[in-house]
Amino acid sequence: MTAFALPFEKIGKKDHARVGGKCASLGEMTQAGVAVPTGFAVTTDAYLAMLDETGLRAKIEAQLASTKFDDVVSLDRSAQAIQIRFRSHKLPAQVETVIRDYYNAMGDALPVAVRSSATAEDLPDASFAGQQDTYLWVVGADTVIEHVRDCWASLFTARAMKYRHDNNLGQIEVLMSVAVQKMVNAKTAGVAMTLDPLTGDRTRIVIDASYGLGELVVSGIVTPDNFTVEKVLMEVIDRKISDKHIELVPDVVAATTVEREVEAARRDVPCLTDAQVIDVAKLAKALERQNKCPQDVEWAFDADLPEGENLVALQSRPETVWSQKPAEPIKTSFSTGMMGMVGALNNPVGSKK
Repeated sequence: MTAFALPFEKIGKKDHARVGGKCASLGEMTQAGVAVPTGFAVTTDAYLAMLDETGLRAKIEAQLASTKFDDVVSLDRSAQAIQIRFRSHKLPAQVETVIRDYYNAMGDALPVAVRSSATAEDLPDASFAGQQDTYLWVVGADTVIEHVRDCWASLFTARAMKYRHDNNLGQIEVLMSVAVQKMVNAKTAGVAMTLDPLTGDRTRIVIDASYGLGELVVSGIVTPDNFTVEKVLMEVIDRKISDKHIELVPDVVAATTVEREVEAARRDVPCLTDAQVIDVAKLAKALERQNKCPQDVEWAFDADLPEGENLVALQSRPETVWSQKPAEPIKTSFSTGMMGMVGALNNPVGSKK
């Protein structure tokens, strides 16, 4: 039987074609013993069933054939038409049943994040992050199923379609998996880069952090605190503390998230202790070592977990700017080079003093 869903602990990079970049990363981290909120991937098999069993594929292909990708009006019209078609169809019955069973197995009315995971995102040579939708604090199987469909529809926003067209990634060929993951009650959250994003210096880890869920940091709505850590010595060597005026927090009664003003006493003080900064840096460094390339890591401190066990990884993807630049040749000054030559002549290999 086709697997329409798979738990994180059973997936990894080898499953990228079936679970997309985000879910593959979550699976790799889970299998490596990294603290990751539990969850499962709705596979691309489920997405393909949606396309083929509802007749959506033919309708989307017809719409794409008439789209002028360099015409903003034509592109917007096509994107809206495709998304409306997605949302006007129910999921195939088998797919819906599998999602419902997996969600219910996680717990009764558990708040989850429903996150898109396209097969063209989180690749070392493609910056596709953030182009599809994420839904936070989703409660109930019916709502999860609805938002899985919304994630699939978000594959066809005008922005995502234009990006794929410009980068020759195809349109209907790009598939969508969806992560359904236990929601984190984040006290603080943010991102960590295992190199300096301004200079490309790989001896640094740079961390942005703010109160509440990290979406306000990622979206640039809040100016976060910024910490720089020396990667070998694991020391905080620079910090810039910002006025963090709002935070994104759960509204449990309404089963949603809300923006809340941060009280004056917390706004301009560090949201992380130095010890917490180092913990985040160690997590990011370990993920860089695991993935064998510089990483862009999303993390959070979960208020519902015990102190010392509350740092969780939410995503780790390859850094795509500096990692793609060729390494610069090592420059040696004339005087240094001559001194080295003289030293070699005076002390040939194998000689004894």
